[in-house]
Amino acid sequence: MYTFSSKLKTFSIILMAVGVLGIAYGFLNAPKDIHEVEKILAAESHGGHGEAHHEEAKAEGAHAAVAHGEEAHKAVSHHAKAYEAKEASEHEEHLTHVLHQLQNKPWAALYVACIFFMLVAMGTLVFYAIQQVAQAGWSPVLFRVMQGITAYLPYGSVIFFIILVLCGLHFNHLFTWLADGVTDPKSANYDELIAGKSGYLNFGFWIVRAAIFLLGWNLYRHYSQKNCLAQDEANDNTFYKKNFKLSAGFLVFFIVSESIMSWDWIMSFDPHWFSTLFGWYVFASFFVSGITMIAMVTVYLKSKGYLEYVNTSHIHDLAKFMFGISIFWTYLWFSQFMLIWYANIPEEITYFVTRINLYNLPFFGAVVMNFVFPILILINTDFKRITWVIVMAGIVILAGHYIDFFNMIMPGTVGDQWFIGVPEISSVLFFLGLFIFTVFTALTKVPLLAKRNPYIEESKHFHY
Repeated sequence: MYTFSSKLKTFSIILMAVGVLGIAYGFLNAPKDIHEVEKILAAESHGGHGEAHHEEAKAEGAHAAVAHGEEAHKAVSHHAKAYEAKEASEHEEHLTHVLHQLQNKPWAALYVACIFFMLVAMGTLVFYAIQQVAQAGWSPVLFRVMQGITAYLPYGSVIFFIILVLCGLHFNHLFTWLADGVTDPKSANYDELIAGKSGYLNFGFWIVRAAIFLLGWNLYRHYSQKNCLAQDEANDNTFYKKNFKLSAGFLVFFIVSESIMSWDWIMSFDPHWFSTLFGWYVFASFFVSGITMIAMVTVYLKSKGYLEYVNTSHIHDLAKFMFGISIFWTYLWFSQFMLIWYANIPEEITYFVTRINLYNLPFFGAVVMNFVFPILILINTDFKRITWVIVMAGIVILAGHYIDFFNMIMPGTVGDQWFIGVPEISSVLFFLGLFIFTVFTALTKVPLLAKRNPYIEESKHFHY
């Protein structure tokens, strides 16, 4: 049985405590009104662009008055006042927009970290289900590691669902299609495109879908683990066969729910934009993250003297999946980007123009971390068996895919007001601490070897 070391437990608790403090700071430090926004923008600005326009208008008025006399002066004065009123209105709208973006920042940081760690556990669960359905002979010695990682899923799901409910109750402005009046033709906020999607994008239907998906995923996790543990005490393979059927059904449910989830929880941040590849793209991102997490936890447990039957061939196979799915992610990234960029259709290309112009470093940095680095390091067969290489590659891949989710979510929620500061770092620390605490606590509750799995002997003696 695994024993959760006091040092690691203390470390996870410290991460959560620091994370909570930083998250609270982010919310308390967010601007409360447009006057605070004006101060923030004034501090960041080096010139009075609006004042320059105002002075230019006054100069034009004075010049016209001299040239054309009193009547011209009255006309220009009227024009200048109208210009000033219009400019003031536009300025106030801009400040309100920036206010919403800055208020969104701690919410968006929390959302990115929450969905990322939840989907890491989800990627692990899917990999586990695939192993069950494929009746894989190499992986049963790793099943309890996978189940330990998926123990985070219920906790992550509850927190994430609460965030979704708070979005619907207008605690934030993350989803523009949830704003008041966007589907009302009489409202100033009316958006024809969003109104056309209101049969699908409405809070009631949206939150029910979320509840169904999260409940379905967690039910599979619960019953598959229950069957796996029952198989240890059984005299035949009844529970193994139940898991096979359960896993096959789950994968069908997952294929449908994952696509819809990616539209609902990520793509709808940009409700005017869509991509038919998006579901696959999101899947590739969290699937490789889940596999990477399996490798990282396995290497850690192995270093502490556990998992006696896990050898370098198991690590090698996990590294092969890390490498292969990284290439698959890159293929989807390039396919989506290249087709949209080449077609140059305005309502589609704006998605990438925004990210290239405003998120240049994280946008291309994600490609380096998720493709260039893995292909240079993990393409070598010998490197796939070296522990420190796996750890280094794993850290870069997990960080790279966090940035990938950052790129998918932040532009539609905070726009050009992004930077990685206290809210972003604190959110990652909190969910990382919670992840470590729940995963390693779960590993203490069950034996680390699925001893009655039909393929366990093959897995114990697996060599490649």
